[in-house]
Amino acid sequence: MKKAIIALALLASAGIQAQDIYTPGEGEGIVYFLPKTQIVVDIIATRVDYKPGEFGLYANRYLRLNNVSPRPETHWEIKDIKVRTAGIPDSTKAYIMKLKDKSLESNIELTDQGIAKAINTTSSYKEEQPEYKLQIPQKHENAHQYMTEDILVAGSSAKMAELTAREIYNIRESKNAILRGQADTMPKDGASLKLIISQLDKQERALTESFTGVTDRTDKVFTFTVNPEDKMSDKVFARFSSRLGVLQADNLAGDPISISISNSSSLPAPVEDGKKKKKIDGVIYNIPGKGKVSVSFQGKIKWENELQITQFGYTEVLVDGLFDKKVNTRVVFNPVTGGVIKIDKD
Repeated sequence: MKKAIIALALLASAGIQAQDIYTPGEGEGIVYFLPKTQIVVDIIATRVDYKPGEFGLYANRYLRLNNVSPRPETHWEIKDIKVRTAGIPDSTKAYIMKLKDKSLESNIELTDQGIAKAINTTSSYKEEQPEYKLQIPQKHENAHQYMTEDILVAGSSAKMAELTAREIYNIRESKNAILRGQADTMPKDGASLKLIISQLDKQERALTESFTGVTDRTDKVFTFTVNPEDKMSDKVFARFSSRLGVLQADNLAGDPISISISNSSSLPAPVEDGKKKKKIDGVIYNIPGKGKVSVSFQGKIKWENELQITQFGYTEVLVDGLFDKKVNTRVVFNPVTGGVIKIDKD
């Protein structure tokens, strides 16, 4: 934001002139960058933590529950993979916008990274940041607060488990009696019925978890960036292990997560005349190309789509005549791609 304000102030009474390729320490004016594309991959992984119940060893005997583990366990799962693009300054496309007096007032707005956002106007463009709905552990009721005195003073875990199971069956019978209208004392209205059933469900769930144990699921986002290249095939940028979670690409403890990128742009590139020009009369901007991007894991494509990729396009020039003192031209750029979003004039 500071760079944008400084640029606006400096150019409040100056005009845009021919631009040079920027060389540090040379030239006077406002330096701006065109962006290049980075592929951003967000891997949403879930950590699953299992904590065994106090009476897990008796789950089959008293509640006929099979496959209840008596041991704590933690593992990871890949929940989703999302891919997006981001724009970063391209050091090979840095330009200096020279200023001259006695011309139409002009200004340029830059991002915090020095990428051009707008000329002679302000940009309302906001890069959308992903908002993922991440799962977090839920609060678990303490089963002991629903245990009767007989359960709590029982002399052994086996006896406590037996009495707890009996209490669970009693709660179920009470719910069935209420729902059938056969309870000795029935709720007065629908709201009371809903409240009573909710409380009984909470008690049953808490006591049952003392046998089954509890499982907590916690989502976490792991972000990786990839610099796109044409004909990039199955480049490993991350790894995944069900035991360790999402890992860096060089950690061989996990299976590879790879990305493939290919140029799918149909735009014809301008023909070069072989002469290298340093001075450019006008404002340089990007015409981004397109690329087909896919992310794979264990032989399956987890994400696939076509994205705008600046490196697969080329640059063009808004001619200098658009910004002389006779014409007030306003331009808004996309700071992610460097392309023109809108252009108008008085």
